[in-house]
Amino acid sequence: MGLETHIDPLLRQAVDQGAVPGVVAMATDRDDIIYAGAFGERIKGSGTAMTADTVVWIASMTKAITGLAAMQLVERGLLDLNGPASRVLPELGKVQVLQGFDTAGEPVLRAPTRQITLRHLLTHTAGFGYEIWNDEIGRYQEKTGIPGITTCENAALKTPLLFEPGERWNYGINIDFAGKMVEAVSGQTLGQYLKQNVFDPLGMADTAFRIRPDMRERLAKIHERKDDGSLAPVDIEIPQEPEFEMGGGGLYGTVGDYLKFVRMMLNQGRVGARQILKPETVAAMSRNQMGDCRVTLLKTEKPGLSNDAEFFPGMEKTWGLSFMINTQPAPTGRSAGSLAWAGLANTYYWIDQAKGVGGVYATQILPFADVKSLPLFLDFETAVYRNL
Repeated sequence: MGLETHIDPLLRQAVDQGAVPGVVAMATDRDDIIYAGAFGERIKGSGTAMTADTVVWIASMTKAITGLAAMQLVERGLLDLNGPASRVLPELGKVQVLQGFDTAGEPVLRAPTRQITLRHLLTHTAGFGYEIWNDEIGRYQEKTGIPGITTCENAALKTPLLFEPGERWNYGINIDFAGKMVEAVSGQTLGQYLKQNVFDPLGMADTAFRIRPDMRERLAKIHERKDDGSLAPVDIEIPQEPEFEMGGGGLYGTVGDYLKFVRMMLNQGRVGARQILKPETVAAMSRNQMGDCRVTLLKTEKPGLSNDAEFFPGMEKTWGLSFMINTQPAPTGRSAGSLAWAGLANTYYWIDQAKGVGGVYATQILPFADVKSLPLFLDFETAVYRNL
């Protein structure tokens, strides 16, 4: 019996009980898809079915793809992991550290004593943050009129550091700068570079920053979880004529497309006869690259956008070159040393290179780490491992 026998009822029941409006989930081994299922509706109450080719906002699942692009350019000698990133992006040489606020509420800033590197950016140790999980960034934005990152305005990148580069892990706008570095040395927009060097070689035909008309026809809407547990569709979309293409969270795509990226990572950078990344680069991306720093709980400052979020609480997590790494076997069956992350609207993936299996799961729900959708993802993953 195939995985469908065990996983279809799980996902169908979640939809039938109203836990999620619609869900797409897929798993792969090194060779091919081993499970694919889609249930529910793209928009609650619309009657339009969620299908395997439904387009979703993958949000921060964009980060790993931008990380891949940056590492391709490291391989080509155009980017340096450890040199000052300001050689490529001079504005990174001007970023200051926020020490707090004075009695008048004005920000107190100082120059950092270390330079930001691409390694810091890809491991979220540069010192940048997101206002969703950091009150000081939110206060700074309010005081200075700096817009949030999802506006895709260049001004959104003008927030300060919260600490010295390399001091600790803090989730933030780091990989947006990595995307800007890709643009600077390639002479292309991030979207153009990704299409030519990542999406076309991998066959990811339905992943892009701009939603094509044929993608829009298959687009699922984001839903908001109300206090009473009900779900309602909301009009949230990343700007389609952005000042910059957001390497930290701007992509739209399908679960099947992202699964191709997962499979490439399971195959040490290879797709068919083509090597997208060298095996040694994949190995470097897949191990701890931030020393003694550890991934910490994301404590929400904006409950409408995110709940408090942490994968496998109590377990030490490290970070590779754009992936979270669990240091111990996970209760789902995921091997120690596996790679994973997520997107704000409750999209998730994992890549288990030891067991040669990975998966991608998508709903379109806010807040992040949704009380129903995140447990359903973990149940899906557990079912994959139990029934391999």
